Amino acid sequence: MTDTILWQRLEGLVVLIASGIYFANLDSGLPIWAAVLIFFAPDLSFAAYAAGPKVGAFAYNLVHVYALGAVLIVAGLLTANVLITAIGALMLAHTGFDRSLGYGLKSTKGFKHTHMGDL
Repeated sequence: MTDTILWQRLEGLVVLIASGIYFANLDSGLPIWAAVLIFFAPDLSFAAYAAGPKVGAFAYNLVHVYALGAVLIVAGLLTANVLITAIGALMLAHTGFDRSLGYGLKSTKGFKHTHMGDL
C-alpha cells in the first residue's frame, strides 16, 4: 500500500468518526434501523453497473463523493431541516467508511479500478 493510499484511508476513517459523532448528536428522530438503511443506501448504486461500466462508475461516484454528504448537511442546516442534515451526515459517514476500507471512486475501465488503486 502506498503512502498516499494509506493517507486516504486514514482520512476516510477520520471522516467516518467525525460524521458519526455529528449524526449521534443530532436529534433527527430517525430510528436506528432507518439510520442503518440510509448509511448503506449508497451501495445500491452498484446496480447501475448492469448498464455498463460508464453508467455504473458515474452512478457509484455520484453517491460516493464527500461532497454529496457535505451539500446535504449544508442544505439541512440552511433550511433548518434536521432530517436532511442527518442524511447528509450518514452519507458522509458511508463515504468515509468506504475510503477507510480502500474503496475509491470508480474508473470507467471497470468496477475494480479506483482512484485508490485496483481492488
